[in-house]
Amino acid sequence: MTTNKGNVEESLNRLFEQWSGEAVGEMMALTANGSNRNYWRIIGTKHRCIAAYNADVDENEAFFYYSQALKQRGINVPELYAIGDDRTIYLQQDLGDTTLYNLLFDKRRQGVGFDNEMMGLYKRVMTDLAKMQVAGRDMDFSKAYPRTDFDAQSIQWDLNYFKYYFLKMKYVPFNEGLLENDFHTFSNYLLEADCRYFMYRDFQSRNIMLSDGQPFYIDYQGGRRGAAQYDAASLLYSAKSDLPEPIRQELLTHYINSLSAIHSFDKEQFRQRFYGYVLVRIMQALGAYGYRGYFERKDYFLSSIPQAIRNLRLIVENHPLPIEIPHLKQVWQKIIESEEAQSTVTNTSGLTVTITSFSYKKGIPVDASGNGGGYVFDCRALPNPGRYPEYRCYTGKDRPVIEFLEGDKEVEQFLTSAEQLVGASISKYLERNFTNLMVSFGCTGGQHRSVYCAERVAKWILENFDCQVNIIHREH
Repeated sequence: MTTNKGNVEESLNRLFEQWSGEAVGEMMALTANGSNRNYWRIIGTKHRCIAAYNADVDENEAFFYYSQALKQRGINVPELYAIGDDRTIYLQQDLGDTTLYNLLFDKRRQGVGFDNEMMGLYKRVMTDLAKMQVAGRDMDFSKAYPRTDFDAQSIQWDLNYFKYYFLKMKYVPFNEGLLENDFHTFSNYLLEADCRYFMYRDFQSRNIMLSDGQPFYIDYQGGRRGAAQYDAASLLYSAKSDLPEPIRQELLTHYINSLSAIHSFDKEQFRQRFYGYVLVRIMQALGAYGYRGYFERKDYFLSSIPQAIRNLRLIVENHPLPIEIPHLKQVWQKIIESEEAQSTVTNTSGLTVTITSFSYKKGIPVDASGNGGGYVFDCRALPNPGRYPEYRCYTGKDRPVIEFLEGDKEVEQFLTSAEQLVGASISKYLERNFTNLMVSFGCTGGQHRSVYCAERVAKWILENFDCQVNIIHREH
């Protein structure tokens, strides 16, 4: 049975009936702020579960594998009850509605703050994290999605996310070449850590459910092999959780001691490199807030930006890194000192052309300016380097892909037509003092053709018009 968005609920009803042997009594849609997956709570006469739909089968397969592997290693994760034939729908254990973040927020609202109960829970979670990371070192990371390791390429994607969705959206000035050089140095420093742990990737308080007084862990489908420091940084320096710094330090010490009790390493070196991972996580988060807030228009994410910048200031001023990254440090300082960077509104002076590359599998980009979008060019009819193994590890910014597409008659005709259309609009927009134009290029994976076309047209606009150009490569 093939599931599509039109018959998801019907398919889930059937799957529930097959699993439980009873009819669906109630089915309620649930919200998932930062996820492209859809969730429902299904309640029958004697059974209940959380039902999920995700069209990305590869991501689902990673989730299914990790669910089994983590449970076998004694980690509290939701039990998988049933999986649909086409692997896009599944049923899992209902752990209730209380997350660690909910409990922390409720205590703050009551004026209790971070009390002994919260400290006990967080210490339990940090102990579980250490156990999970060490026990998972021998997992089959070929099952990981979208990448087996948090390696140089993964770090580069996160840093580009920060550059394109935060720095450019917030008009923080930087030198592209100098910043890329420092990104490379920073990445090499991070990868000097032991990168053979199970890295959860999104270990934060909203992904920790509390059921019968016990913490359970969800949303680990992005897990991969990587450095242990990353997950600890994600939890302790979450902008929304906003833990007091003395609490963070106590929990960090507890975590390091828990980890060292089951795995040997240099504690001092581990702690020093920890702050590098705090910084890369903050930058990734700022990129995510920009994308979710400005492109998906979810204001909830924009409200986290000021606290993330306060965390950035704390680390930059108190835990300097022992590497030479002068331009990146200048960028951090500009963010810290900039009122504009910390605001949640965009600069609307002059014309800004936002050029986005994307994958059609993940939907057409949303126009963050509120004007309803502009041009969307479909690159899927162009020659596809992604079909050839030798190009799959590259993007449209890399020389092998550029050489594949550059000069091709079909590609050049396509770009000439796109430039004529976009150029006509830019001329009129400048005459009429319009402030925003969105131009998007889509292809199958959002990695090769769309990226190449976005870069080419952006360069052409800068050479021919007096306007600001923001380039967003959404899928990497």
